[in-house]
Amino acid sequence: MSFPLLTATAALPAVGAVATAAVPAARRTAAKWLALLVSLATLVLAIVVLVRFDPDGARYQLTESHAWIADFGVRYELGVDGIAVALLALTALLIPFIILAGWHDADPLETGSKRWRPTQGFFALILAVEAMVIISFEATDVFLFYIFFEAMLIPMYFLIGGFGDRAHEHGEETASTQRSYAAVKFLLYNLVGGLIMLAAVIGLYVVAGNFSLAEIAQARANGTLHMATSTERWLFLGFFFAFAVKAPLWPLHTWLPNAMQESTAPVAVLITAVVDKVGTFAMLRFCLQLFPEASKWATPVILVLALISIIYGALLAVGQRDIKRLVAYASISHFGFIILGIFAMTSQGQSGATLYMVNHGISTAALMLVAGFLISRRGSRLIADYGGVQKVAPVLAGTFLIGGLATLSLPGLAPFVSEFLVLVGTFTRYPAIGIIATFGIVLAALYTLVLYQRTMTGPVKPEISAMPDLKARELVVVAPLIVLLIFLGVYPKPVTDIVNPAVKQTMSDVHKTDPKPEVEAAK
Repeated sequence: MSFPLLTATAALPAVGAVATAAVPAARRTAAKWLALLVSLATLVLAIVVLVRFDPDGARYQLTESHAWIADFGVRYELGVDGIAVALLALTALLIPFIILAGWHDADPLETGSKRWRPTQGFFALILAVEAMVIISFEATDVFLFYIFFEAMLIPMYFLIGGFGDRAHEHGEETASTQRSYAAVKFLLYNLVGGLIMLAAVIGLYVVAGNFSLAEIAQARANGTLHMATSTERWLFLGFFFAFAVKAPLWPLHTWLPNAMQESTAPVAVLITAVVDKVGTFAMLRFCLQLFPEASKWATPVILVLALISIIYGALLAVGQRDIKRLVAYASISHFGFIILGIFAMTSQGQSGATLYMVNHGISTAALMLVAGFLISRRGSRLIADYGGVQKVAPVLAGTFLIGGLATLSLPGLAPFVSEFLVLVGTFTRYPAIGIIATFGIVLAALYTLVLYQRTMTGPVKPEISAMPDLKARELVVVAPLIVLLIFLGVYPKPVTDIVNPAVKQTMSDVHKTDPKPEVEAAK
């Protein structure tokens, strides 16, 4: 039997989480190093998966299949396509930076403080989330996917509620209340979505007799599995609702600003750059593949909701006073672009959406982590408390600017290519929606440049005058992300070569082809 590479990639951070949590309380630094080494080892395994994956090979590769709950048709089935490989690599790449950035985020404020849980718990929870996200990308059994789709909510709940942001304008008691509120809101929203999905998962089993994604899709393609139109639509809505909450899509988005505002910067990155990607990934893997006709039926409404997310998120970002809430609303706008690309039902749109998931993860990590370093120095999240930072901390200001320019999709930086593909793919089939969506780019330029102007330029405020620049550990976190943003901005081919074959197969699932140009090129 060949080495179970996919299992190992998910199991390593899971075992690392248990080992990190078991480190004695007095060995806080050892726990940090253990978590970092486990995350780096997981990255090595993810690179091996990436190297062994053949974009032109079978749809699902490195597959594993074992009987699990045979009486109910549940199997332990794993496999990755190009989309899953790209997001698996993104997750494994970001976790070491998240751990390094949060190196001191769970340290006690003072002896006997009850505000923070043990440091070991903080890093163990991060590794636990990584393990659950990775296996969610790998699972090809619907029930197996559902278990980890829901299970990742528990460590995220404790990361939000137990290890919140230290920078708070109110007292510790008020801050603790707001963290608890944000954590409970996150959990309830996602649990409701998960319970609705559970009903749909059970309904799918009743109709199909098993949970295997490959078998159900094959049976549908062969015509041996028939779903009534109404049944398919109800099942699609059950799955899509849960994924739209996770993504998040307007109007199911309201948990995200609270969760990101009250989290530490690394945990905020974990939410929006890693965990939320499971929602948009699942739309491609499960909604379109299992329910192709229902996906096409729901497309007009979903495109409108995605368009509202783009404009609404950008407009609210413009008016924010809190740095983290601004990034949260910007992310809602960006997820609108991703969902727009998925349901435009064109190869350019879906390739752009998948590339956008990767690029948004890198750009948001760069911007939010630098913002976290900034906030930790000043002790405030409020934009009005800053000014003139570029004069006293030019490296910090420069990296903050590059992260911001990536957020507004400046040409030459990674998100531009993906956003351009999404808009082109949308315009070819839905020109009116494509045109309106471009206003999101204008608004992104507005909120990003205003944020930079108010925090980094102008007179140096007295509280800023002694602010130190980025330290060595912080540069190790930020520099590789900046390099990736520039590299993928000028040469996205390594990612597109991996995802494009999977996108073509997804287009085939929904029986869609790209619209022909109205004016043929001159011969």
